[in-house]
Amino acid sequence: MTITPIILCGGSGTRLWPLSRKSYPKQFVPLIGEQTLFQTSATRLSGPDYVSPLVLTNSDFRFIATEQLAEIGIDPRAILIEPEGRNTAPAILAAAMWLEKSDPDALMLVAPSDHVVPDAEAFRQVAQAGVEVARNGQLVTFGISPTHAETGYGYLELVEAPGESDPRPLPLQRFVEKPGSEAAEQMLAAGNYLWNAGIFLFSVKAILTAFRAHAPDLVAPVQQAVDNGKPDLGFLRLDPEAWAQAEDISIDYAVMERAENLSVVPFGAGWSDLGGWDAVWRETAQDDRGVALSGQATAIDCDNTLLRSEDERLEVVGIGLENIITVAMPDAVLVADASRAQDVKQAVAALKEKGAQQATAFPKDHRPWGWFESLVIGNRFQVKRIHVHPGAALSLQSHHHRSEHWIVVEGTAKVTIDEDVKLVTENQSVYIPLGAVHRMENPGKVPMVLIEVQTGSYLGEDDIIRYEDVYARE
Repeated sequence: MTITPIILCGGSGTRLWPLSRKSYPKQFVPLIGEQTLFQTSATRLSGPDYVSPLVLTNSDFRFIATEQLAEIGIDPRAILIEPEGRNTAPAILAAAMWLEKSDPDALMLVAPSDHVVPDAEAFRQVAQAGVEVARNGQLVTFGISPTHAETGYGYLELVEAPGESDPRPLPLQRFVEKPGSEAAEQMLAAGNYLWNAGIFLFSVKAILTAFRAHAPDLVAPVQQAVDNGKPDLGFLRLDPEAWAQAEDISIDYAVMERAENLSVVPFGAGWSDLGGWDAVWRETAQDDRGVALSGQATAIDCDNTLLRSEDERLEVVGIGLENIITVAMPDAVLVADASRAQDVKQAVAALKEKGAQQATAFPKDHRPWGWFESLVIGNRFQVKRIHVHPGAALSLQSHHHRSEHWIVVEGTAKVTIDEDVKLVTENQSVYIPLGAVHRMENPGKVPMVLIEVQTGSYLGEDDIIRYEDVYARE
């Protein structure tokens, strides 16, 4: 029996700031290796026993998700757009209700998109160990064999220690909230506790029955949100009014902690939710002194330290550091004691309080046609680098407050200015007067890059009047 992956990728984790931000969170970033966490998750949940994934995300990430899936050759079964974040219970319920219409006997493997599992084949084998009981109506969760007394995870208490035998479903005694350090040490020593990974396997029928029994108030609004959802360029936008009526609650609180038909399959082949920079340090290759480097980084006489440069133009050098995390971005640098890794979210809150755009905005602004980044900003001018994917086009638009110069540095641009349409090649430029209706397209088969120089009294991204847009943005 095949499995339908349900990939949740609407989160905006702040504990990996400055690399993970609200506009471009950690699941879409290559934190470990060359692929993003979202891509490795989709790859892990693929193979002969799996059908195409069902993805749940928000409107801001819909094109990022499709682009990254296309890069690894995966065509999603569907992408559901959540109008707002309502936690995991409504998202999983929406996925089950969508599947019920076309495949009511389906098995759903629900997984976050921001976890690291180095041995994908081992995980698939563990998932298969839960298939039979899931087909028979059990709600299966996967518990991680703990490697240390972690206080950042919830725990699963088993009736007995899982032992060293092949993975198999075991009875669950109870869920345990994130513990203090002393309790975590005790649970690690006891041997019958697993980390709660938030990964689940169940049939559509079983999970819908569980929601109706344990979280009945969620059923009507989520069903209405699915039934009244509107197709949009291959996506399904869940109805926002109905969705807003659904309680903001996790699947653990809504269903799992109340259900009796639960099984746990232990997984001990390596896992991390990368919930902080200390976890990234543990998952990154280290030298014999515990130093992990990424990008243009150099360590001199350092111990147990993470140094990352996220820009090839930035050299990060650490001298005599111990237990230090340093992450350098073009617009922000984090320096923290490794023991305070979980407090990075306090930095994000402080930056929000002072109105710093670095709190939420990523240096590269990703759009369905590509991306841009600001290189220089002055009082009445701004210089951007704009990258347009092959075959992609920006909207037909105009501006009230700025004019623009475009200089093509790679590829060829097809440029529309009012009634005039022409090709602009490398080392050529074009001027767009204030108020002119214009569009930029990449008609070629390679990326097109240009430098844009804006001048005017107001340079904000909201100074755009759209007349046509192939991506149906408002």
